[in-house]
Amino acid sequence: MQPYGLLFSTLLMLAITACSTPIAQVTGTSSPSPTNTSQPVTIPVATEVPTTTQPLSCDNWQSLPVIPVVSETTRQLYERGHTSGNDPQAFSKIGDGEISTAWFFTAFDLGEDYYDLGPYQNLLSVIEYFDGSFERIGMAARRGFNTNLILDSSASDMNLCESSESPLSCELRLHRPAFAILSLGTNQVWRRDDFAAGMRQILDVLLSKNIVPILSTKGDNLESDHSINRTIACLAQEYDVPLWNFWSAIQPLPNRGLQPDLEHLTYGINDFDDVNAMQSAWALRNLTALQALDAVWRGVTAQP
Repeated sequence: MQPYGLLFSTLLMLAITACSTPIAQVTGTSSPSPTNTSQPVTIPVATEVPTTTQPLSCDNWQSLPVIPVVSETTRQLYERGHTSGNDPQAFSKIGDGEISTAWFFTAFDLGEDYYDLGPYQNLLSVIEYFDGSFERIGMAARRGFNTNLILDSSASDMNLCESSESPLSCELRLHRPAFAILSLGTNQVWRRDDFAAGMRQILDVLLSKNIVPILSTKGDNLESDHSINRTIACLAQEYDVPLWNFWSAIQPLPNRGLQPDLEHLTYGINDFDDVNAMQSAWALRNLTALQALDAVWRGVTAQP
């Protein structure tokens, strides 16, 4: 793998400053935790495309697979979106700092000098297919965002959005994605009812436009009882849409993939062939997000 050079340093600094805490609550930036290599994490080499629907349960969400299962409902949703003009080679990021930071997904649009798939060469096809969406930071992804702001027209970029458009509506009009990755929750751990109601509204908008949502559980447990992640799993079950169980992916990592503040993820380069890198939550976040996108894409399009 070639050196990351200046871009690596730049992305690392961006990642350190791109936290998911609401802007008004930011008091400082945590330093990355040292990497512990004593217990290497093993992720299956192959990204398997689910062929059957497995029932989700709110009660056993912690044991649900990391990579989502694609249901017939999701396949039909994608087909309707394809017919209505959604771009099949585009996805949008919707959420807070952990999805809007340049540290998430950007490298996959910059070329193979900036990541190493290692044993996951089967993921090269999904990287090539969705070229352009990985680096793009859309209207509905921003540090400090929560469900309320994503639906609030006053939070939109007035240079690109219409006066009545929310960041979500603006993003969907500009990008016309076939898929949307949702990563939210940390900024609303003390307003759980607002989070649940807002997620429903976001999902209703996406489904009204026949866009396939991919919901993500979050890595932290700031609310102490995992109620936000349980809500996310319940919504995935209720709407019968894919769930990327990121929380489960990082549980085997040192300190469960979290820095000492128990909120921010540990950092590492996107070298999936490096044991040390694979001890970081950010490496696993990028890998499993790519696997989730690949599984959903192949599942709805019947790709081999």
